[in-house]
Amino acid sequence: MIQNRQLTTIDNGLRVLTTHVPAAQSAATAFFVRVGSRNEEPKINGLSHFIEHMLFKGTENLPEATLIAQAVEGAGGNLNAYTSKELTCYWNNLPYEQAKIGIEILADMIQHSLFEAVEIDRERTVVQQEIRRTFDNPGSFVGELLARAVFGNQPIGWPIAGCIESVDAIQSSDLLRHMTKHYKAENAVLSVSGNIQHEQVVEWASAAFKDLPRGSAPTALASTPGRPDDYIQLDPRELEQTNIALSMRGLARKDPDRHAFDLMSTALGRGMSSRLFQEVRERRGLAYSVSAGGARYSDTGSFTVNAGVTRENQEAAIEVILSELRKLVDEPIDENELQRTKDYVCGSFRLSLETPMALGQHYGTQLLMDDEIEQPEETVSALRAVSSEKIQQVAKRVIGPSTFSIAVVGPTAETAQLQSLIDD
Repeated sequence: MIQNRQLTTIDNGLRVLTTHVPAAQSAATAFFVRVGSRNEEPKINGLSHFIEHMLFKGTENLPEATLIAQAVEGAGGNLNAYTSKELTCYWNNLPYEQAKIGIEILADMIQHSLFEAVEIDRERTVVQQEIRRTFDNPGSFVGELLARAVFGNQPIGWPIAGCIESVDAIQSSDLLRHMTKHYKAENAVLSVSGNIQHEQVVEWASAAFKDLPRGSAPTALASTPGRPDDYIQLDPRELEQTNIALSMRGLARKDPDRHAFDLMSTALGRGMSSRLFQEVRERRGLAYSVSAGGARYSDTGSFTVNAGVTRENQEAAIEVILSELRKLVDEPIDENELQRTKDYVCGSFRLSLETPMALGQHYGTQLLMDDEIEQPEETVSALRAVSSEKIQQVAKRVIGPSTFSIAVVGPTAETAQLQSLIDD
């Protein structure tokens, strides 16, 4: 796939990034703004996510939600958005000859949404139903409990969508104030990828985003380090399976050891040949699903092992997981496993960038969060250069005494019993 990436900052400070993929039949357009649940206060937790919903409810030019959807879908595309702890992204994907429509629709949503009272109240119910759906899905809700267990009562530990009560308290003035504060040109990136020309995209973006306010936005508060007091979070339920998430603080986005961290995570719990899959599932039959992975934020991160087990296997599974974690600290990975892990990580990374949408999302997120872009070849070279000793050093940084937090949804042991396991 031939790529030609270019960046232009238009007059109001908005960065316009394009990735030219001449063989593509599509144009993927994404508007990223650096605001998420980390930028909120407790009483209005979920505000960033609520705004994401409201921008689809009508604009000055397209005053009904149906008209926004029809404008994109009628041109042969699709659209959606997502909110994370640190950013919000609005995107659409269209046939490449309709790229201008995709840019103009996003610009209209970002700059001219109506925020009508009746729509706010209607969407409030929708967001609350989304929160309830997460609660009803044990595999999803254990992730929310885990954020509390790892980070405690601070913005990075709060749920992205908020809770029923906080969403109920949000008013139109809160939405508008939050958007005015954060939706600034220098706090955003427009990323367009596909069979497009950079100069044309810049021309369209300059016209479409001319009303986006200049300036930057305040950054989120730094996270508080250390394990919180409530590092065990339990939601006992009568279920067939216990959902376990065991976690510890990880590395930040730009940490120099991030590539070694990715390899460590993969060796432990990505794929059917990983240590946890082989030991927990294949050799012992303690779980159907078991995996590990990391999340990296601007100033901190987490490293998590997830497993679904029956109640009678819970303690045994936790003990095996902890044993495998500690082996990473005590014993360096041998060269054969290291090579297999590098091949898997580099290969899956390359495959993850196969589509214009994936490229636009990858590069846009990097530019917004890091103010720079790491070329795929740089990433692969850095991964290939990691030594077994470096992985062991990272394991020692992350895995240690009094570092584990745990969340459980389903039939579970008592807090004291789990504490004795993870603090042993």
